[in-house]
Parts: sequence; structure tokens; C-alpha cells
Amino acid sequence: MLDQVARHGLIDLDIQAQGDLHIDGHHTVEDVGITLGMAVAQAVGDKKGLVRYGHSYVPLDEALSRVVVDFSGRPGLHMPVQFTAGSIGGFDTQLAYEFFQGFANHALVTLHVDNLKGHNAHHQCETIFKAFGRALRMALAIDPRAPGVVPSTKGSL
Repeated sequence: MLDQVARHGLIDLDIQAQGDLHIDGHHTVEDVGITLGMAVAQAVGDKKGLVRYGHSYVPLDEALSRVVVDFSGRPGLHMPVQFTAGSIGGFDTQLAYEFFQGFANHALVTLHVDNLKGHNAHHQCETIFKAFGRALRMALAIDPRAPGVVPSTKGSL
């Protein structure tokens, strides 16, 4: 799923993680979200020139997901996704929430993740991660009409 984020977000990712996978994937998945969030926060810096907001709808067969992100400086996650299966291969679908919670808290973004339709848990998850990548891509783009400007009426984020 991280490959989907990289490809659709046009983000270069090289993630190497080790964890207590002999117990389960919880801490490892959460830590990857935290670390990726920290890296993105560091990369965006003061956010001057960014579009700031991004959104995307992504379909895959019967599934449709929407992700909306705001590089607000205020962490928050709203993700009322009900996966149709508890796991996808060896991946516990509950861990998708843990990944996004770690990311939102450490990238300092407000993130809304919705799966609008879907019967196949793999398709649900894949559309979420693709939409997340696309929303990031939009939000992190440089706004050609406001280069060097912090995208906030307050002047800071």
C-alpha cells in the first residue's frame, strides 16, 4: 500500500522497518506512519507556497474512497471506515487506522479518510491508499499564484 502512496503521490519513498512482527504488525505499522509523518513535516517546513489542501476520490472496481488533507498544523484524523474483512493477507485492516493516526499526528495534518463503497477489503484499502497519495500530491504542490506565501490568513501554520 505504501507503493500506492509513492506512485500516486509522486513521492520518493525508501522505507525500511523492523519491529515485533512475531507478535503482530501494530507497532511496526504505527511507527511507519509516525516516521513518514515526521519526514513530511520536516520536508514541508514553513509551508510557504504550498497549495495546503488536497483531496482525491479513487475508484477500483466496486470500491470508491475519498481522502481530504489539510496541512493546517493541527493534527486530526476522521476515519470511519468499516472494512468488509478483518485482514488482507497477513495485514490486519485495523492497522490502516493506526498508520493514518500516526501520520496525521506527526505530519501535523487534518486528515479525513472515507471509503464510500466497496465489498472487497483489498479494494477498499487500495483505494484509500491511492487517494491518500493523490491528496498529498495536490496539497504539497506549489501554488503558482502564491509562491513563497504561507497559505493562511493568519500568516502562519
